[in-house]
Amino acid sequence: MPLNLELKVKLNSFKRVNKLLKKLDAGFTKTLNQKDVYYKISGGLLKLRIENGEHSIIKYLRDEKGKDRFSNYDYLKFSYGNAENFLKEILKIEAVVQKKRLLYMYDNTRIHLDTVKELGYFLELETLVINGKNDAKKRFAFIKEALELNELAEIKKSYRDLIIASKKSK
Repeated sequence: MPLNLELKVKLNSFKRVNKLLKKLDAGFTKTLNQKDVYYKISGGLLKLRIENGEHSIIKYLRDEKGKDRFSNYDYLKFSYGNAENFLKEILKIEAVVQKKRLLYMYDNTRIHLDTVKELGYFLELETLVINGKNDAKKRFAFIKEALELNELAEIKKSYRDLIIASKKSK
């Protein structure tokens, strides 16, 4: 399974971060329109991601309480058919998250600027572990500092958890 080091923070807007991304020379890759359908399973998280019309299912395990937020993940892509209709007949849906994601890349780190329906603006970092966890931590720390994220409160929850909590509070 691939391994990422991850971070999520809430933002009021992307204005300041966009300036810092330009200064960092992070490359804008593309805009992704995503719908994540989370299913109830006994361990970890399982979601169907519908991204710009393509379907894939992603399972991941992540320690939300640890100091570092490493995530083991695996995924399968569907080549045809409607995976959402197929899966809703056999799995219980827990939450649906819809977002527009602006994807930037810098040194094996995916930088996501997410506008999440019902939740607002977020920035996520996903640094791929290639040469060990210590190397990933160094690269991750550099990007956190360059984007001035060290002073922001990290959210150690998935969008699934945030959507579920927001619906309970209504």
